Order: sequence, then structure tokens, then C-alpha cells
Amino acid sequence: MALHPSFPESPHAILDPAVRWFPADEALRENSMDKLMPPLVSELRKKVKEWREGGYKGATDTSRYLLNWWFNTRHLQPKADGTMYEFQYFFAQREAVETVIFLYDVAGVQDKYDLMRFDSSGLVTSGMFDETWRRFVVKMATGSGKTKVLSLILAWSFFHKLYEPESGLSRNFLIITPNIIVLDRIRKDFEGLKIFFDDPVLPDDGVGGRSWHDDFQQISLHVQDDVRIIRPIGNIFLTNIHRVYAGDDTAASPDDDNTMDYFLGKRPSGATTDSKVDLGMIVRDIDELMILNDEAHHIHDPRLAWFKSIDDINNRLKLKDSALSLQIDTTATPKHRNGAIFVQTVADYPLVEAISQNVVKHPVLPDAPSRAKLVERQSAKFTERYADYLHLGVIEWRKAYEEHQKADKKAILFVMTDDTRNCDDVARYLEDSYQDLKDAVLVIHTKNNGEISESKSGKAKEELDKLRQQANDIDGWDSPYKAIVSVMMLTEGWDVRNVTTIVGLRAYSAKSNILPEQTLGRGLRKMYPGGLEEYVSVIGTNAFMDFVESIQAEGVVLEKKPMGEGTGPKAPLVVEVDEENANKDIEALDIEIPVLTPRIYREYKNLADLNVTALRNAKVPYQSFTEDQQREIIFKDLTTGKVTHTTVLDTAGVADYRSVIGYFAQTIMRELRLVSGYDILYGKVKAFVRDELFDQPVDLESPNTLRNLSELVATKTVIESFKKAINALTVRDRGDAEIRDTIKLRQTRPFVVKDQDYLIPKKSLFNRIVGDSPFELQFAAFLEKCDDVISHSKNYLAVGYKLDYVNAEGDISTYYPDFLVKVSDREKFVVETKGQEDLDVPLKMQRLKQWCEDINRAQREKKYDFVYVDQESFEKYKPTSFRQLVEAFKEYK
Repeated sequence: MALHPSFPESPHAILDPAVRWFPADEALRENSMDKLMPPLVSELRKKVKEWREGGYKGATDTSRYLLNWWFNTRHLQPKADGTMYEFQYFFAQREAVETVIFLYDVAGVQDKYDLMRFDSSGLVTSGMFDETWRRFVVKMATGSGKTKVLSLILAWSFFHKLYEPESGLSRNFLIITPNIIVLDRIRKDFEGLKIFFDDPVLPDDGVGGRSWHDDFQQISLHVQDDVRIIRPIGNIFLTNIHRVYAGDDTAASPDDDNTMDYFLGKRPSGATTDSKVDLGMIVRDIDELMILNDEAHHIHDPRLAWFKSIDDINNRLKLKDSALSLQIDTTATPKHRNGAIFVQTVADYPLVEAISQNVVKHPVLPDAPSRAKLVERQSAKFTERYADYLHLGVIEWRKAYEEHQKADKKAILFVMTDDTRNCDDVARYLEDSYQDLKDAVLVIHTKNNGEISESKSGKAKEELDKLRQQANDIDGWDSPYKAIVSVMMLTEGWDVRNVTTIVGLRAYSAKSNILPEQTLGRGLRKMYPGGLEEYVSVIGTNAFMDFVESIQAEGVVLEKKPMGEGTGPKAPLVVEVDEENANKDIEALDIEIPVLTPRIYREYKNLADLNVTALRNAKVPYQSFTEDQQREIIFKDLTTGKVTHTTVLDTAGVADYRSVIGYFAQTIMRELRLVSGYDILYGKVKAFVRDELFDQPVDLESPNTLRNLSELVATKTVIESFKKAINALTVRDRGDAEIRDTIKLRQTRPFVVKDQDYLIPKKSLFNRIVGDSPFELQFAAFLEKCDDVISHSKNYLAVGYKLDYVNAEGDISTYYPDFLVKVSDREKFVVETKGQEDLDVPLKMQRLKQWCEDINRAQREKKYDFVYVDQESFEKYKPTSFRQLVEAFKEYK
């Protein structure tokens, strides 16, 4: 049941349906396919792939603009330090959104009968659908970004209804969460509409000739009972499911024997809470509504109040000759009580694929010898019976805690018990038995203890609010807690990132209705950004481990490793100053690097100074296209050739050149990180395209002109010509620099790197040298052997040594040299290594030479020089000392 050999490592890579996970076990395919594979997904993946590759043909203009903006446009986002990074949605997020839009816009799905056309199993019947409205379920592994999918679908519905005359979608949204914990998490993203503006959800104003940002400003967010002025359109209602119930059942109370329901929100069993908001009244005041469910695996049974409430909303809308426009459910486990997957599931990113692409942590279990050492003792006392399991959990947590602490992350231990009394017993045991857990264990079961008043206000509410806050804040160092003990399964919602160790001291029965992924899900969210491998250790009773291992039927490979005293941690690879190595003189091995003020800067002159008649561009031949060829104007990425932007002529055949000119202007500004001057640049681009781009002046209103502009040579000429001219106009060299600060390697904080080959050095103050390529490790090994080298170091990003320079495109860029070498207290070298040279190498070397000259001119105590080492020459001439290397490698001197 392994993944296809060509399954890509990157979560951003487009997945071909042919390489997706599929159960290889024939017996599983025959007997358990309904529990493993959603019946509609296989066919939909193929259809959506064809549609994607065809440029989203058949979709509305609004949908095409949005899809190309989200997934085919380069998005540069600022980091906290002011540098830029390229933002991309995961392919799983993309595929989910594309599938929903395909089903609505292209397939025209209205009901369950339309959905059944995509059944590849031949087993789906209409009786498997309980709802009478349009409902799509998105299955995505915990931690793979379901909230981002909801934000994109919400924006699509809003703009589709706003811009498409015949749209049956909505500009009002009810976002339902299963409990307060999930609501708190979603609220962080939606408060102030944060996710829509922090992520590139909204296209730039002008794309497609529309004011996306301005039009989205009419949206209002209402959270729980905090309902503000309700307009007919533009409302987002974010609420716990229990605010939606319609009934007279008894509310959960803080004085219940087990107030888990009051803490998380009552289970979907038909009960209700008293609410200040009657959602029925709200629905009666609006004519359109879309429902978005997060963690929606409980909203499936028509007997439950959750389902009945949605049914009631749809019926109320029908009384006004309307209907629920669409229901979108997102969950990692869309399964019925018997384990069968919801037939409404239209997109699937299973846990096995998420683990393979390092989107989530890798679950690790103790190997057989380690498990054999665990004994369930004969004792009536819970903690005595499971002392071995708790002790192993603490040992594994301690190892993870020590490693993650180096990277300024706090590892969390999570223990599950079977009832509230044993929960308290375990908490006391941990605090009394382990000094590092004293006053550091948070108990979550809100057991009735006599101190909580009968009222839902006052002290009881304050204590519960405090408890929720403590649970949500446990990842941070400001929280004193390092462990959580709970009687709850926490099957959804409590999704802190720093759980590294799970100890399960409870069995699961058929009545539990809990799935192994829901149990593992509490530790799946990643602590670190990027593609680093992370792990969560899972320990527990035999019954618990058997339950967890049942997930292997879904293709998940559970790694086994030795655990306990004397075994190494399965933790991230941390690079740090090797302070504890008695064989290293850290002070002697330290290398100091002066920090100079920047020489290269951008002088933001008025773009009006730009002369479009002097850009010296090669003239593009103006071609004649047929009417059919003129119908769709497609723009492609300059480097990849992928479609980035599509402009479709309206039904009258009149071309809107303004959106094309706007696209060019916005692309230029984004790539040069210009923050103002759009109006001026727009005029310049317009004049350039009309008079200077082609081998003849052109009519901008002509559809033939727009078709010419979609040719790659025209797109590239416009964007590259303006970037070059603007850089020439604005990029400047100050001509001098002064010493501003000093970097000392020994002050570098520990940092995490991707699990990879590394060198254990003797001549570096770091505990390991990790190279970006095999050649870098080869070169580090050479430095280790050089008798004339006192110390050396890879110039990690965490060191902070970087240079500004002008790249081959004339833009300001940042350069991080590869190695730092000290041959004496006075003389130091900066070394650049290269396997294959690129266009920027001479420019980087020129800047590095200039930096050395500036440093040596600014002070006389130390001497700094540089060396460029290419792999081919290094392996050909085989230098035996660093001095020999310096004398031989003078290519860029």
C-alpha cells in the first residue's frame, strides 16, 4: 500500500490522478473500499485535471479570474524581517477549490443525482444522500489547511454572486464549528477578515477590470452572539453549532458530572443551548445563504440536531422562493458510524499523502523490544497499573523537549485517560513524580468540584474561559504548562502544534465512534514552517496501540523505533553552537564578521521620468489572428510557461484592454516591490503597448491586439523592458559604506534544518555542518583537513551575514556567501562554492570583492579576502592546503 514511486515530495506540486494513493491489498479493495476511498473522487480528479490543463474552459469569467489569481500567479509576501518569500497554496487546497468550482460552474451540479454521475464504484444510490440541497464534502488530513480552503470558497461565492448575473451562490455565509475550541481557532483567522488580506485571496483591483478589494469591504463578521447590523448581503456568521439548534432540550451545565460538553460544546445529540441569537430570525431577514462547516464529520445523521437545523434553514429559505445555495463540509474524517466515507466527498487528501509530503508530523511508535518492556501491573490504582507507560511517555517527551528547546520551541506531552477520576490521578502522579512537571500539568475535563456555581455567569464562566485560554496558549513559553491530561478524546478542535508525545491509557470500543486519525490528529500539526520532517511519538496500552495501528489500512506507514533510556530522540535536526563539547575552544573557533551599511538602495524617483520611447526593446511582430483565436486571451508565466491570467472577451466581442494593461502594471509593481505609482505606470505601459511594443502602432480596442499581447514574447517584452528601465532609473550605489555592527558566530541561536546528511566538525564551533549540496559537505571536509585553517563555518541563514547586490535583471537582491574561514586571528576569508555557475555569480563575486575592499579600508586590525571555488576545478586540481586553494582559485579576483 505504498505510494506511487513518482509521488512528489513537494505539497505544492500538481498531483496526477495516476500517482495518488490506492490500496494495493486486494482483500481491502474487495471488503473495505467504502471505508478507504470516496466513490466520487477518482473520476472527479480526472475531470478536474483535464479542466485545469484546458485553462478552466467553461467556467464563468469570475471563476477564471480567481483561479488564475490564486494558483497561476506568483505571489510575493513580506516576512517579519522585511524580506520577501513566494506564497503558494498546497495542491490539496487548490484541488479542493477547483473541484467545487468545477462541479458548480462546469458540471452544473444541482442535486445528488448530478453528483452520482461521477461514481466510479457503481455502488452509490440516491438513498445514501440524506440532504435535499447541494452539499460537497472536502476530505483533508488534519493540519493540511482546511481553513484556507474555506476562505477561498467563501470569496469565490461572494464575487460569483456579485459579478455573475445568473449566479445562484451567496454573499451571506454561516460558518459552523463543532465547539468553542474550533471557533476560537477559526476566529483568529477571520477576525478583521485577516485571512482574506494576509493571504492573496483577493485579486488586485483592476484584474479583469474589477475592484475586488473595494467590493469586499462590504463584508461584516458576526461572531456567536456578537451580531452587528445585518445588511441583506455581505454577512459572515461565525458560530458554534449549538447556536443553530432549534429545540427545547436541556442545556449543558458547568455543574454536570462531566462538563466536557460545556467546555467544548455539547456533542451533536440533539441538545441545545440557550442563545441570545435566533438564527431563524436572521435567516428570515436574508434571501441568500451558504453554509461552511469546519470539522464537519458529525453533521451526517438526519436524526441529529445539527442536520435538522440545516434542514430547517433550507426550508425557511424555500418559503421565500430561495434555497440554501451550497453546503461545504471540510473534515479529515468524513465517515459514518460504520466507518463508511460520506458519498458526498468530492476531494480527498489522505493522511498518507500529507505525511509523505511533510505537511504533517510523522507518527512514530515504540518497536517490539521497547513495547515488551511495558507491563500493565496488577493494581487497583490507575497510575500504578500504567506506571511503565507513563514513565516511557515522560522519557520520550523529555528527549523531545530538550531538542526542541534548542530551537525555542516547547514540546508538549498529551495523556489520555478513561474517566475524570483517573485523569486527576494521572495529573497528580506526574507532578509528584517528575520535578520538571511540577505545577506544569493542565487538566481538561472540567469536573464538577463543588466550587463552580450553578450560574453560567460569574465565577464558573470565568474559570471555563480561563481554561480554554490556557489550552489554546500552551504552545507559548508564557504558559507554565508542559503537559495536558484529559479524559476527552479531543477528536477535533484542540489543535495546538507542539504535541510531540501522546500517551493513550484508554481502549476504544465500537461505541466510541472515534477514528485513529482523530486520535493522532492532536499531534499532527507541525511546529516548524517548510518541508522539515517532524515526529510525534505515540505510546499506549496494547488496546490503544492496536487501535492506532488500524490506520495502516489507509496506507499510513507507522515508523517503529527504540524508545526509553539510552535511545536517541526522533526529533528535528538542530544546528547549534557546540558549547557542551569539552574538546572545543569556542572562543578560539569563533569568527567575527563586520556588518556594513548597505551600499545598494532604491531611490524612489517619480515614475513620470520614465521615457517609454527609450526602452530599446526588440520590436515584436504584430500578427493577424482569426476570430476563434481571438476569443480567449491567455497569459503565461515567463519562466514556466504556465497559464497565469486569462481575459475572455464579453458576449459582444468587445475587448477590454484595460484589464490587460492593469495586469502588466500590477505584475511589474509586484515583482519590483513598488508600493505606489500604479496610475502613472499604467499610463506608461498603455503608451508603450500602443506605440512601442510592436513593429507598428496598434489599436488597443482591437481583439487582435489583445490576442497578440497573450503571446509569450509580447508579455515578456513588456514586463522585462519595464523592469529593466525602472531598475536603471531607481537602483543606486551609495559609493561607500561604514561598519555598523559585528556578527559573532558564537551568538547564533540554535535553529532547525531539514533532515539530511551532515558533517561533525572539529574546527567549527557548530555541532554539525549541513550543506546545501554534496559539494558543500565535500568542501567542509577539505577545510577540516587543512592544517592552515584555524576554524571554519557554513554561513547559515541564522548567522545573518548577507550582502546586497544588483542581480542580472538589474534588481536589488540578497546574497548569502557559503563559507567563512579563519586562517589566523588577523586574516579571514569568505568562500563561495558553486557546482554550476549561473548568471548572477560574476555579479555576486564583484559585490563580495567590493565588500572586502570596503572592510579593509574601514579598519586595519583584520584583513578580509574572498575565494571562489567551482566544483569542477576543485576536483581536477585537488588542493591540499587552504593557502594552495587561495593561490590557485583566482578566477574572480
